[in-house]
Amino acid sequence: MRKKFAILFLIIFSGYIGFLFGQKKLQWQFYNFKPAIVLNSEVPKDKYVNFSLFWTVWDKLARGYVDKTLVDSQKMIYGAISGMVSALGDPYTVFLPPTQNKEANDDLAGEFGGVGIHLGYKDSFLAVIAPLPNTPAERAGIQSGDLILHIKDVTKKIDIDSEKMSISQAVSNIRGPIGTKVNLTLGRIGVSDPVKVELTRETIIDKSVTLKIIEKNGKKIAHLQLSKFGDKTPDEWSQALSKIGNLPIVLDLRNNPGGYLDGAVYITGEFVSAGKLVVSQVSGDGTREELKVNRNGRLLKNKLVVLVNEGSASAAEIVSGALRDHNRAKLVGMKTFGKGSVQSPENLPDGSGIHITVAKWLRPNGEWIDKIGIMPDVEIKPEKIDPNKPRDTKVEIDNDVQLNKAIEMLL
Repeated sequence: MRKKFAILFLIIFSGYIGFLFGQKKLQWQFYNFKPAIVLNSEVPKDKYVNFSLFWTVWDKLARGYVDKTLVDSQKMIYGAISGMVSALGDPYTVFLPPTQNKEANDDLAGEFGGVGIHLGYKDSFLAVIAPLPNTPAERAGIQSGDLILHIKDVTKKIDIDSEKMSISQAVSNIRGPIGTKVNLTLGRIGVSDPVKVELTRETIIDKSVTLKIIEKNGKKIAHLQLSKFGDKTPDEWSQALSKIGNLPIVLDLRNNPGGYLDGAVYITGEFVSAGKLVVSQVSGDGTREELKVNRNGRLLKNKLVVLVNEGSASAAEIVSGALRDHNRAKLVGMKTFGKGSVQSPENLPDGSGIHITVAKWLRPNGEWIDKIGIMPDVEIKPEKIDPNKPRDTKVEIDNDVQLNKAIEMLL
């Protein structure tokens, strides 16, 4: 499901610049012994790319910059590629140098060092999609929707505002050696002054599926929490399902920031019958691809309620939207995050990577929810948590008004 797309990779060798396209042929022309290219007929023929200005600036920096120890050719190339990608103005289309690309892959793999925050954007501002359970971020009271305004780390010599910062840069700045500290300045809706928190980094193991059997009024209900759609999700999901049987299910997608698209299609297929539309992808040229359930799932007859909130994004919104559009489940909680685009991640030969927005996705009812989100059938605000008080997880679960409402609906 994760398709390969044509990618641009910049390589410097012996004073020449070469461009490799995964699926495009190139015609080379030269200008002052520095190359320019004309792409094939797949793009307008008048699109002539002249790199003489690039080389002029490159030479001036290499020859004239006062501190030659800072003239690092590899960093300059990565910077040039990053600038080219960011010129599109899409915060989700990014180039990742090797270190940042490894961090992104580790995140989906489910284990990394950090503070436990999934990041995204709200109106072009760097924002918390969701804090992970039982992590420094959650214990400090960080909430879905918080804007990250400033990052400070004395050890790493970082003291920077987040304006125009990519997610990969933010991840790199916030993560660090286990036991070290990072300070975040947050903007929070309804709070006039910035919220400042100091976090100590830990090893974060982000398990994607958690099952709890809840007994209420003599009846059992499966509380199935799905925190993301990652590499380990299919195996963890199957292990959980072996213990559910025909129990009613609360599928908890709160604070699920998304993940792999094929994972969203697979999970939806557990609850709706074969042939049902899960999501439609519309690419830049208008091509439409419909992704449908291609099997008979294991939970077609289980009663179902889905929990969502402001931290439910992307693939989590695909699942919740499809289940509601097919009248399979009611949604309970708060309006979802609103991310309606699809990114194709690809690892490049030197360990770097690129994530390209290749399509927007539509719910089965045809709605594009980008920057809008999905309103639940039953809207319930959670109990407010005082970040200055110690966390009591058991009390918070007992007082989880959204979960209690879902259980009430199932009973």
